[in-house]
Amino acid sequence: MQHRNPPYSLFEVFNLSNLAPPPCKGLSFARGWGYCYNFVMRRKFEFSIGEFYHVYNRGTEKRLIFSDGNDYNRFITLLYLCNSSKPVNINNYFREGLSFTELIVNVDTGDSIVDIGAYCLMPNHFHLLLKEKTENGISQFMKKLLTAYSMYFNKKHKRTGRLFEGPFLAKHLDTDNYLKYIISYIHLNPIKLIDSSWKERGIIDYLRAKQHLADYLYSSYLDYIGKHRKEGKILAREKFPEYFRNFKDFDQFINEWLSHPAKDSPLQDVI
Repeated sequence: MQHRNPPYSLFEVFNLSNLAPPPCKGLSFARGWGYCYNFVMRRKFEFSIGEFYHVYNRGTEKRLIFSDGNDYNRFITLLYLCNSSKPVNINNYFREGLSFTELIVNVDTGDSIVDIGAYCLMPNHFHLLLKEKTENGISQFMKKLLTAYSMYFNKKHKRTGRLFEGPFLAKHLDTDNYLKYIISYIHLNPIKLIDSSWKERGIIDYLRAKQHLADYLYSSYLDYIGKHRKEGKILAREKFPEYFRNFKDFDQFINEWLSHPAKDSPLQDVI
């Protein structure tokens, strides 16, 4: 994919017709402690090194996959720890008395296997922006991430069976417009928690929506607007096109999405 640098107008990004390949289908899983996903999937594409992908999944039967702050923080910490060729045993670190954020700061995971550009966790689903860095890197990363989290969640809640609806879904972001659009789509997801139909009829309370995004701790939005926090170590933004010249540029881009008439907006849910 060839990229060009900003500026982009909001109306350039709106031209998104026929860009999204259909979601992949098919699931193979092995019974174990919870369910261990092996992700042998039939897709319309194969992950290619250097290419960008929107990766997402939701709970089986649309169930909650995050029930409290510890669940969210566990998953976010696993985004960092699982992005490595090394095996992951997060409980060993907890025995040393490290907190979630201390794990991100202090644990050396070695070379990463994917580049993470953005993320957002919602009560029953999640979104990731990933770049394939090594061969089979995304598949290996997602297998480790979802298996580790499923094992934790099932043990905590004394349940068995699969936690996620199926294999993770992925869409190839093969144009600049599509990639830039997904960055906004991922970060605007939390608004649904306070206004479920904003995409259809527009924002009712603009200031409340912006404040909610700033208060939401379980996405990379804060890193994009310049907040310095330990979770920023998860991201490899330098590996993605520089669409935003500075934090203010990104904030203006989000403002345009929020203020644009809903009837013209392509921000439709994919999960």
